[in-house]
Amino acid sequence: MPVGPAKLFCFSARRGRRRAGFSLVEVMVASCVLMLGISGALVTLQRSLSSIAQARQLDAASQLMQTELERLRLLNWSQLEELQRSGDRVVPTPPGGDFARFTCERQIRDIRDGMKEITLVANWGGLDGRSHTARLVTRYSRSGLNDYFYTTR
Repeated sequence: MPVGPAKLFCFSARRGRRRAGFSLVEVMVASCVLMLGISGALVTLQRSLSSIAQARQLDAASQLMQTELERLRLLNWSQLEELQRSGDRVVPTPPGGDFARFTCERQIRDIRDGMKEITLVANWGGLDGRSHTARLVTRYSRSGLNDYFYTTR
């Protein structure tokens, strides 16, 4: 049976299409590689957003402790001793906003005559459900900072 020109064209076009296309296995492998790449990028994005949130919370805790430290630096020696004797360790936090999840405590202790060590500890619950802590330690001298430097040698 002789093959006409239309049948010959169909046969050659079909043969060429098979060579130019992708097999099902190739498409599945490419899809898997693409899914792995996208899922890796999403995990990286999630971790980076979590790190940014943790850094913001640490920054807020640092601001809270620095504010309390500056308030304590404005006190004179007798006011600081009175605060130490009162036993009040709770640092008030601003109501609402970002500081609502923070608690802060202060501890004032005598190192030697005329010098005190002030420790501020901030605690907060992170967005990941874990608890976090930041600590700030400084010294307060009765005669000022210069006296501290010259008498500790």
